[in-house]
Amino acid sequence: MTLEISSLLRPERINLNLKSRKKADVLKELISLIKTGKEADMLLETILTREELGSTGIGKGIGIPHCRSLLIDKLELAVGRSTTGVDFNAIDKKPVHFFFLIVAPPQDPHNQYLIALGKVAMICQELAKRKQYMKPQTPEELIELIKNLETKL
Repeated sequence: MTLEISSLLRPERINLNLKSRKKADVLKELISLIKTGKEADMLLETILTREELGSTGIGKGIGIPHCRSLLIDKLELAVGRSTTGVDFNAIDKKPVHFFFLIVAPPQDPHNQYLIALGKVAMICQELAKRKQYMKPQTPEELIELIKNLETKL
């Protein structure tokens, strides 16, 4: 079973104009694309705890925050972009512009979480080249760009 990241993305889970300037606020904005209310607060806590282990800002303007949570019953993705950039404590100390949030349930029989994480990392490496993540103007354009990158990987 091949996991296609592009097939998991939905336009309503993509925000190409994140407003937040702080790490926790960006995470809150991304989570709100998946969950709201008390569940969103609980998910934020889980992600912030994960971030304490080490920043998911992988450098070159990319952040891949991720966690497992009982609040989720299947692999969920949300994508966000900040034109100004956010101090996300990235490994290269540069602002992060492009975020790929991955949340999965603790029970994950096909290990989709780890497979998705690996694929997203590869896609993001490509997106970081010439800052391709800044080009799409709509969620649909971003999904199309990711679909095209996936065929080359």
